[in-house]
Amino acid sequence: MVTALGPITVALVAVAPTRAAADVNSDKAQIAKLSAQIIQDGDAVQNLVARSNQAQAHVTTIDGQLHAVQVRLVGDRRSQAKAESVLRTLALDSYMNGAGDTSTMALFETGSITSLAAEQQYAQIASGRLHTAIDTVELDETRTQTDESQLRTEQAQAEAGVAQLAGARQAAQGALNRDDTLLSQTKGDLQASLAAQAAERAAQEQREEEAMAARQAAAAAAAQAAAAAQSAQSATTVSVTFNPSPGSYANPLRAINALTPERVDQGVDYSGYGPIYAVGDGVIQSTGNSGWPGGTFICYRLSNGPAGNLAVYAAEDIYPLVSVGQTVTAGTVIGTMYEGPDGIETGWADPSCDGVSMANDARQFSGANSTAFGANFSQLLASLGAPPGVMQNEPPTGVVPAGWPSW
Repeated sequence: MVTALGPITVALVAVAPTRAAADVNSDKAQIAKLSAQIIQDGDAVQNLVARSNQAQAHVTTIDGQLHAVQVRLVGDRRSQAKAESVLRTLALDSYMNGAGDTSTMALFETGSITSLAAEQQYAQIASGRLHTAIDTVELDETRTQTDESQLRTEQAQAEAGVAQLAGARQAAQGALNRDDTLLSQTKGDLQASLAAQAAERAAQEQREEEAMAARQAAAAAAAQAAAAAQSAQSATTVSVTFNPSPGSYANPLRAINALTPERVDQGVDYSGYGPIYAVGDGVIQSTGNSGWPGGTFICYRLSNGPAGNLAVYAAEDIYPLVSVGQTVTAGTVIGTMYEGPDGIETGWADPSCDGVSMANDARQFSGANSTAFGANFSQLLASLGAPPGVMQNEPPTGVVPAGWPSW
């Protein structure tokens, strides 16, 4: 019996990388695609191995069957030799007695009888059916030869199937090896891309740090120069043209260049550059707080006047020129405003001067709104000659406590 193995189809495609240089996302997608392809190719190889083993087992079975037929054929031919001897003797007796015919006489020709089981031969001859015995021998030979021919055909087909599977298995393993190589290359490219990105980020951070240091150095130098110039001016012009009396308040922004009022929120925001004065007599409580942009938070408590014992702050893009515990007056430059990204903010501070505004203390500020404390300080500045801030909402959020000074 011939067993058909069926068509063998192997569809294995090595995925070639199509990455762009330094494209990390492309590398990651390619790695995922190759990993999936490797799993698929591995499954195909395992399937081909199983089919190859099955086909080889079939070939082994056919070889065993063919060997059995050949053994049977050898046995039949031995029986044939014995049968021919007996049949020739009987045929000769029949001929001598006048009972033979042409078919019987053909038994004298060597090689015309092939095989017959001994028992069947003797039974047929004993019963006088000589022609039937001859036909049975020839039929048995034909069947044996047919079985051998069919088995050899099946053997050839099975061996061809094994060879085909071996070729497909080799191709599948080759595709799997190529995928592994491409995966290793792509992972290497990804690592190189990540390393290049990390190096670029480090270089960019270094450049930004150097630029920041340069800006800070320039701002410090400008602040020191402005402070020196202001000190010289205070020794001459200010002492002549402006000499506030003790207990009086003065515009702290009077010397700011390009002064531009901005929104009223916790306090009042301004842009510009130049020296900032104290509003009046007081004592410095703090000069910095990391919670404010730029880290500057100059806070002083007023000693006298309508707002005596209240605290004032000036924060953000300011280079401090005072120290904690220092006594100041309305003629003291407390810091230099520089043209930074945030400008400045000034207003009423919590008496502790710990970096919190009164507006924040009273929970009036929600991020962008004008507060009652901010509006009150804007009115103070306007009464001293500074431009008031820009209100974001009317009326402002919240109220100042009873007895708070108004302007």
